[in-house]
Amino acid sequence: MTTNSNTDNKKITKQDLKKVFWRSFTLEGSWNYERMSHMGYAYAMVPILKKLYTKKEDLSKALKRHLEFMNITPHIVTLLLGISTAMEEQNANDENFDESSISAVKTGLMGPISGIGDSFFWGTLKIIAAGVGISLASQGNILGPILFLLIFNIPHYILRYICMFSGYKLGTGLLSKVEESGIMGKVTYGAAILGLTVIGGMTATMVNFTLPFMIGTGKTAVTLQSILDGIMPALLPLTLTGAIYYLLGKGAKATHIILALIAMGIGIAALS
Repeated sequence: MTTNSNTDNKKITKQDLKKVFWRSFTLEGSWNYERMSHMGYAYAMVPILKKLYTKKEDLSKALKRHLEFMNITPHIVTLLLGISTAMEEQNANDENFDESSISAVKTGLMGPISGIGDSFFWGTLKIIAAGVGISLASQGNILGPILFLLIFNIPHYILRYICMFSGYKLGTGLLSKVEESGIMGKVTYGAAILGLTVIGGMTATMVNFTLPFMIGTGKTAVTLQSILDGIMPALLPLTLTGAIYYLLGKGAKATHIILALIAMGIGIAALS
């Protein structure tokens, strides 16, 4: 695989890449359980394929290639779209190019790209944005939802745009260079640690669960909550969060868990 460095045969322009960039926002517009985001991916590639393949048969084959299974973090899908664009251009210029390698590269890179994307966007950035937004919104501050959208989407838009051109410029050599340098594993590991740290802080400050029961009588009486806090502050919120996480992992429905929490809250309030 080459990196599309032959400028003499380049047909794709910056405007073409911008068209793919804007179309990439519809990636999950037709998401389904069979092939997931395949239609959105093919739709984003249409301007490129129409420009590269003038024959109906060639265009049809190219569209079918990109209607195969696709599952990737949508925020950086442009990285893979750029690589696909570079490979399609090379295929259009070289009759000896192996067309099957285009699908093979897509399949092989979906996982590594999503590993980084999920760790950063879902596991880190979204949690940080939600932490800031919820803190302000819980105080009735209108900046809560606004900052949540800005903190999450400004890096998202910037990275999506950069990845579009980087993927095309570097072609298939991009991910191989990252893997060889060992950066990919370090980035994923670091993002996971940061995300878990933020989750721990949010659990301690935003999950409110206390027990009002008293132990003892008269002046010597103490609350059960103070004893638990003496053992470990925010022990109950941590335990509750862990229990909910465990139940979700076992396939429990979120609505059932919510109803159980409501019933538990009413029961504790009645007993106290």
